[in-house]
Amino acid sequence: MQQLTQPIWQPSAERIAGSHLHAFTRLAEAAYDRALPDYQTLWQASVDDPGRFWALVWDYCGVLGDKGGSALEQADNMLAARFFPEARLNYAENLLRHDGDATALVFWGEDKVKSRYSWQQLRQLVSRLQQAMQAAGIVAGDRVAGFLPNMPETVAAMLAATSLGAVWTSCSPDFGIDGAIDRFGQTEPKLLFCPDGYWYGGKQIDIRDKMQALAAGLPSVQQFIAVPYLGETAAFAASLPRTITLDDFIARFTARPLQFVRVKFNHPLFILYSSGTTGKPKCIVHGTGGSLLQHLKEHQLHADIHHGDHLFYFTTCGWMMWNWLVSGLASGAALMLYDGSPFANQGRILWEYAQQWQFTQFGTSAKYIDGLRKINLTPATQYRLDALRAVFSTGSPLMAESFDWVYANIKQDINLASISGGTDIVSCFALGCANLPVYRGELQCRGLGMAVDIFNSYGRPVRQEKGELVCTRPFPSMPVGFWQDEQGSKYRQAYFGRFDNVWCHGDYAELTAHNGMVIYGRSDAVLNPGGVRIGTAEIYRQVESFPEVVESLAVGQRWQDDERVVLFVRLQQGQVLDDALVNRLREQIKRGASPRHVPARIIAVADIPRTISGKIVELAVKNVIHGEPVNNLSALANPEALQLFANLQQLQN
Repeated sequence: MQQLTQPIWQPSAERIAGSHLHAFTRLAEAAYDRALPDYQTLWQASVDDPGRFWALVWDYCGVLGDKGGSALEQADNMLAARFFPEARLNYAENLLRHDGDATALVFWGEDKVKSRYSWQQLRQLVSRLQQAMQAAGIVAGDRVAGFLPNMPETVAAMLAATSLGAVWTSCSPDFGIDGAIDRFGQTEPKLLFCPDGYWYGGKQIDIRDKMQALAAGLPSVQQFIAVPYLGETAAFAASLPRTITLDDFIARFTARPLQFVRVKFNHPLFILYSSGTTGKPKCIVHGTGGSLLQHLKEHQLHADIHHGDHLFYFTTCGWMMWNWLVSGLASGAALMLYDGSPFANQGRILWEYAQQWQFTQFGTSAKYIDGLRKINLTPATQYRLDALRAVFSTGSPLMAESFDWVYANIKQDINLASISGGTDIVSCFALGCANLPVYRGELQCRGLGMAVDIFNSYGRPVRQEKGELVCTRPFPSMPVGFWQDEQGSKYRQAYFGRFDNVWCHGDYAELTAHNGMVIYGRSDAVLNPGGVRIGTAEIYRQVESFPEVVESLAVGQRWQDDERVVLFVRLQQGQVLDDALVNRLREQIKRGASPRHVPARIIAVADIPRTISGKIVELAVKNVIHGEPVNNLSALANPEALQLFANLQQLQN
């Protein structure tokens, strides 16, 4: 990728001076007894001595708990390394350290439901839920599940469960029956919270049939608790087995001082699930201390989130960004929660919300930003966004043209932070930094304390060259393991099967001249025509700049002892893939990427399959065009779309 020498945004001296990172660097200089004049120097120090660095993060962020005497044991062995082996802490205690009338949570359910919780009100609801869970027999290590929208009661239920040392696991209620049972059936929760329905695109979504099936398929659940959303909770609960309303669940308990069970640093906190497109989803167990410490670092030292900020991220409870978002409470931020379509009210709903509540950080997906580019909406001129300091983007690579669009159409003076990590680490390997310049098309930096590198196929580090994203030193948010993988064999194979004692993440990426990063897509989706490795994001960047194209998907088709590139495009309504458009697409790909990137076939399709969290599934499509089975259709939001790719005549010659 051609790198630009000039940044498209730089933070002011005033913003840098008032930042968390500036204050933390002064603390680190005292601890290391040497000058740390720039980010790269600080990053190097953080990965050279990770134990000292993470102990400083604990101190700077004021983690509540007993740190113990040792910060890191067996630092040279990634699988055996243990952070803070003597520590005791509680995640919920750190998130609920504030009280009073200031705002803790705001919720918009499209334009149908709105609510606000103060810190005091949140603590009171958590207290009543905590007592009700204790009465239901919930103890440390038990699983409590949420099959819920991103709403205040979800946050409160999670905090109540984790306050007791129980393990929280969640999916969003748009998951299909098989997808939900594939996940919760493995982790066997004792309690499961669900809504009485939800809104999407202005429509009420009835989930009673789905909950009947879950009740039959999840014998571990002793009680289902129905949370009010549509206002039909009593009738909803009465129609289902083992179900009571939230009001009935907490009715006999009044708020009292919260109790917190302090647990070991690696005590399970969250169970998250892989997408499950190649088999049953992996159940990834994340530890209490690692999740909290990593999120505090990312929120304060990278995102520069301060007490009283209004933090928004568009996410569902089936995506790790929900877990990342809720940890913002530990930094004193008020969470701006949203449930429903991000394009409700002709795409205006989130910007109306941002204006009314003066968001300080606006988090979303690259697909959402690309979607905004294609509708007539200019937030910069239509809404007051005075407080907005940062826009975060993840889920897929953010195209360089989208950087331009954000600065031209949302706000000029913001930190546009493209971030990348994943469910596997419930955090980021590479992300933004409010004190660094932004270069078009690049993630700003590798995360502090994250020894991220790029390896070529021989396992050697490379610069300004594409390769495998790896991490060569331990970090605290490495998973505790996979659920029901007692010997750890599946965990070792997933991340350490390629390079000895090195985490291989499965992303195809490049370190830039600015020590930033470009992500080109998943390694397992990399195209290989003529033996040349091509990241699919390089093609998407060219194709999706066309106003006629809504989205695209590229795969490699086995052909004549080689591989040829096939590109599928979903067009705007009324558009036709004629020869003229095909030629324009090919010319743009050739000019903007290379002749090697030009597809052998370009085919229009009515829909493109994606996971519940919105990621397109190249591997599933590749299986279909080769007549091979797709193992887990329940992981897809629109599995019927796969039929559009079967037995295509255009791929037979």
